[in-house]
Amino acid sequence: MTISLSRARLVELLDRARGKRIVVIGDVMLDVYLIGDVDRISPEAPVPVVRVRERKHALGGAANVAQNVAAIGARCTLVGAIGADRGGETLAEMLRAIGEDGAALVRVGRPTTQKTRIVARSQQLARVDEEEDADLAGSDMAQVLEAVQRAIAAADAVVLEDYNKGVLVPAVIRAAIDAAAARDLPVVVDPKFKNFFAYRGATVFKPNRRELEAALGAAVDVDHPDAVPAALQRLGVAHILLTLGDRGMALFSAHGEVARLPTVAREVYDVVGAGDTVTAYLACMLAAGATPAQAAAIANVAAGIEVGKLGAATVTAAEVLEYVDTHQLHA
Repeated sequence: MTISLSRARLVELLDRARGKRIVVIGDVMLDVYLIGDVDRISPEAPVPVVRVRERKHALGGAANVAQNVAAIGARCTLVGAIGADRGGETLAEMLRAIGEDGAALVRVGRPTTQKTRIVARSQQLARVDEEEDADLAGSDMAQVLEAVQRAIAAADAVVLEDYNKGVLVPAVIRAAIDAAAARDLPVVVDPKFKNFFAYRGATVFKPNRRELEAALGAAVDVDHPDAVPAALQRLGVAHILLTLGDRGMALFSAHGEVARLPTVAREVYDVVGAGDTVTAYLACMLAAGATPAQAAAIANVAAGIEVGKLGAATVTAAEVLEYVDTHQLHA
């Protein structure tokens, strides 16, 4: 299938996305970077001693999707769970700085998920994860369910961003998709293995090839036209957008069409965060009235821009338009 998207249509969709309300539901994380120097080995154990010179914080998980939504110019409501701790306060402060008031974040009885990376000489020496990833239950889950219903009542599109940290339990997934369906809203899913088959009714299901093959228990030949239809039927979703690394992406639709989207990246510095950029653009473009194929094509361009930046970066609508014009791309 050939994706037709003129420059005028691209401009229209980017403009219409501004002000749309995207609800992102999932696992929020705080990324911490301890950056320093190493000039000796510890006398206590054969490990380097890192003298920390700088501490940086970044939004991770579903919070990074929210950050990407804001960069596009849309509005975001982030539904997730944080602890009553300093990490949760920092995360909420960072969200407020991008225009997300954090009102839909639920304070639960466990720590905020925090990943601390220790970096020296541009190399990551270690990562320390502070988290509890059991499924939310009881009053914590009830609060998330209430936040989901309130948020979707004012939404233009919904994202379910799963990192297997306990927020997207089956009850929350089902409530979100049903509430979105009642308002005829598009739903974009970035899945993980644990609840892979719980997203029946989603509009666009966005696994990478490894995730899809692990869930299906078999290799997927994406070059064969009959490779994915059985998975579409089993998942019960309208479209699968399969990310293929340096081969770009492929969009498989329940009605049998397949669109190939080769990567547009010219230079790849860092693939971290590219998936979150794709997810955010899919939701924003669908909210703006794009077809799933058009939304995937624009998201593919945004991903090509993002991997040319260091770290989990965001990509603005202006950057997408400039890239398309500069490289004479037909999105």
